Amino acid sequence: MSAAELANTFREESADLLVKLEDALLGLESATDDKDLVDTAFRALHTIKGSGSMFGFEAVAGFTHHLENAFDKVRKGEISLNSELIGLALGAIDHIKALIENPEVASSTTGDTILAKVSAITGQSAAAPAVFKTAAASVRPNEDATWRVRFQLAENSLYMGTNPLGLLLGLQELGICTVVPQTDKIPVLEAIAPTTLYMGWDVVLTTPRPRSAIEDVFMFVMDDAQISIEPVVAKEHRLGEILIKRGDAPPEAVNTAMEHIQRLGTVLVKDGVVSEGQVQAALAEQQHVRAEANKAQALAQTQASSIRVPAERLDSLMDQVGELVIAQAHLKQLVAEMDDSPIKSVSEEIERLSNCLRDTTMSIRTVPIGTLFSRFKRLVRDISQELGKDVNLVTTGEETELDKTVIERLNDPLVHIVRNSMDHGIETPDNRAKAGKDRQGHLHLSAIHSGAQVFIRVRDDGKGLDRDRIRAKALENGLIGEEDKLTDQDLYQLIFAPGFSTAKEVTSLSGRGVGMDVVKRTIESLRGSVEVNSFPGHGTEITLHLPLTLAIIDGILVRVSVGYYVIPLSAVEEFVDLTADEDKPNSGRSFLNIRGELVPFIRLREIFNTQDPAELHQKVVIVSETGRRLGLVVDQVLGEHQTVIKSMSPLHANVQTFSGATILGDGSVALILDVAEVAQMGHVPEIDREAS
Repeated sequence: MSAAELANTFREESADLLVKLEDALLGLESATDDKDLVDTAFRALHTIKGSGSMFGFEAVAGFTHHLENAFDKVRKGEISLNSELIGLALGAIDHIKALIENPEVASSTTGDTILAKVSAITGQSAAAPAVFKTAAASVRPNEDATWRVRFQLAENSLYMGTNPLGLLLGLQELGICTVVPQTDKIPVLEAIAPTTLYMGWDVVLTTPRPRSAIEDVFMFVMDDAQISIEPVVAKEHRLGEILIKRGDAPPEAVNTAMEHIQRLGTVLVKDGVVSEGQVQAALAEQQHVRAEANKAQALAQTQASSIRVPAERLDSLMDQVGELVIAQAHLKQLVAEMDDSPIKSVSEEIERLSNCLRDTTMSIRTVPIGTLFSRFKRLVRDISQELGKDVNLVTTGEETELDKTVIERLNDPLVHIVRNSMDHGIETPDNRAKAGKDRQGHLHLSAIHSGAQVFIRVRDDGKGLDRDRIRAKALENGLIGEEDKLTDQDLYQLIFAPGFSTAKEVTSLSGRGVGMDVVKRTIESLRGSVEVNSFPGHGTEITLHLPLTLAIIDGILVRVSVGYYVIPLSAVEEFVDLTADEDKPNSGRSFLNIRGELVPFIRLREIFNTQDPAELHQKVVIVSETGRRLGLVVDQVLGEHQTVIKSMSPLHANVQTFSGATILGDGSVALILDVAEVAQMGHVPEIDREAS
């Protein structure tokens, strides 16, 4: 690999590690004594430091080294973890990102300030270690090594105040331990002296720390103790090899015992060559080494079975699959006109394979939305501190998968929604207490899969939307008239108008009237919609309706006059006939009575300015848009159609009635309807659906 490719590899891996580090730090804010989270933070820092040094990012390695030392002291209990150190570590994440992306521009003053504060907490110098000033390629990160540690303390150790348990705990903090006590020297009960230590211990330790760290554990007892620290060779899996290596049994005794049918350990104990405790210790070491080897093998298999693929290649693959779907549709249409069973059989097989390939390719493009949700923990924390509010973020449905392109473009809309919820929605702790609520506010970010759509909801338990204030501001901005009567849903949609804001003053978070406008435009560009619900005094809920993918969708192909159109299947509920009585224009709006519910309908002929007369038997496609039902009158429903979405030409980019186009099997073009825009063009409001 070239130097540039190696650097990109480090950037990708460090991005994942920084996400894990940030999640661990945010979790430690509410659980500072969580040892697992401390270990996670330490391991992330340790890996970033080592990899940074290996790939030539000396500044990253030198800076991260001091944070690693700080969290190493936390692991050992030498310093306590507090909000100040967590805050410094979170700030350090931003500086590490800057050092990785653009080290020349990254502020050295920022890094020096953070290290100075860290050194004040740890009592260590903030000077960069010399090891990271050498050529980066010659330095390698510490790798896990396995050690055999055997120690027997002096008999008067207990009398002198030494606690062997502390030594074992010290070893355990260094890594993964297997401990076997040696009890052979313990006399019968009557002969035991309470202050005499008879036991010894055999420990097998796997750790990334050097031998010196193990020696430090025995610093105060090594003069009077028998201590052995030896590396363990991973290939030593056989019991006989381990016993010989440990010096517990001579090679000739092992070879003699191997000639017996009985287990080796049993034979050696029976012959008096080794004790039962020594065999148990050797077996424990065998299992430990095997377990570590299995972990390494499993990790290698996992890494080998997953590869990083540039997004451009996935997009190219999706385009080619789309062309294959179009070609398959053309083939299906041609075969339908033929009376040849073998060819039809081949066509059906190609269709099956094409569908499988489409589904597989689409699944490759989807990623869990948890990768996006995890970013908001830090955002909520920072905004809470800036606003002086206590807000708890709860996320659910992180495993829900969505097209990677959709997730990439969702970040900005969700940021605006979360900021507005915290700034306008959730009250200050004092105001919440006056309203009889918990002083801590709650923000719930969730995702749920439903059919061909994903619903992403942001709900807060604040005061809800102020209906009167929204209406007054809309009147002031000329968005509505004095006589206009709007439902709650229509009124709430006004908050997405450009320049609309109910904030009394402009802050660093909101008040300029640009945020929610960005939300609506971005979501609609993704062929989605936004639904707003407010519960006065109890909070606001904003739901984003999004398609699973932007590449291929299932739709209903319809005909209006001589034009063909596709209605996304995810929006379709049912089909009904348009009777002659219902088709008669009247002075009011057109409605259908569907099982006792009034559903408004619009004629696509009128919207598309079709001049030829309507056909005798028209159909109505009932669709649902942000909770409302609407009928679309068409001339003919042709059936389900798998749609490969093509972008509109630059000439038609501003035509909002359609979200794209597709190519049919015969080569003709069908336009894909944007149901939300069509409903808006038809001016369909929310109505009382109970028929009178």
